[in-house]
Amino acid sequence: MLKITGHHHISMITKNAHENHQFYHHLLGLRRVKKTVNQDDPSMYHLFYGDLTGSPGTGLTFFELAHAGRTHRGTDAITRIGLLVPSYDSLMYWKNRLDEFQIEHSEITTYGGTDAIYLEDPDGLRLVLLNNQDKPIPQEWTKWQDSSVEMAHQILGMGPVELTVSSLEDAAKTIVQLFGYKERSKTETEAVFQVEEDQLHGQIIIVEQEGPKEKPGRGSVHHLAIRVNDKEELEQWEQRIKDFGFPIIKKADRYYFSSIYMKETHGIIVELATDGPGFTVDTAVEDLGTRLDLPPFLEERRQEIEE
Repeated sequence: MLKITGHHHISMITKNAHENHQFYHHLLGLRRVKKTVNQDDPSMYHLFYGDLTGSPGTGLTFFELAHAGRTHRGTDAITRIGLLVPSYDSLMYWKNRLDEFQIEHSEITTYGGTDAIYLEDPDGLRLVLLNNQDKPIPQEWTKWQDSSVEMAHQILGMGPVELTVSSLEDAAKTIVQLFGYKERSKTETEAVFQVEEDQLHGQIIIVEQEGPKEKPGRGSVHHLAIRVNDKEELEQWEQRIKDFGFPIIKKADRYYFSSIYMKETHGIIVELATDGPGFTVDTAVEDLGTRLDLPPFLEERRQEIEE
């Protein structure tokens, strides 16, 4: 039986790779596991942050677009990313750390019924730190001992991802009937879906909102990638998506994983990505993120790309 096992990664637009690295690596304490390029346009950086090895479910990735204008917020877009921290004590640690780095943030409040701190990155990307209440996490998630953040309070991985759409009913149909998520809770304008019962990792929160569509720019989310086990399952998902009535807009072997892409009813891009082979396929664990890594088909263009 086909089953989505959670988030794989999520990809955003940043205006400045250096500022982005300062925020996610130095402040949030995530490991930069890959410095590479957009494989469809090698003129721009593609940066990957995550846990020790960039395990599926921990990956925040960014395309650098130096000319990116501001995001005009609206509906039919991915609008917030949850990041899990171990405990309420961890939220207290993060409140103090954000104050120390002079990052504007909310007080400790709630999001989806969970203790939370709201903040934004330098591009205006909306984030929320969430208390995981010491619940189990995927066994492959591994803390990075060289992080600038204390081990006890490090960001574990991705929690709920929020989609804002013009029709909750249409989005829910895709999430439940196509991808097999289970509805956890629902009101007239908001619903929470999960792949694992009572677990924050892998959750999708859908908010219904009327109004103009979001116009993307710096700090906007390009796509959400969800996890499938391997290429064989990916092929089965491709057929299932087509049978459901959605076209596949792209198929790609990204070297670190294989992917297919689709757009759901509101035009939000969803990628299905395999767990393997992962970022250590061309780099030792201790060297991840320290040099410009290129997939084999771009290696012959290394000099041009580096220049």
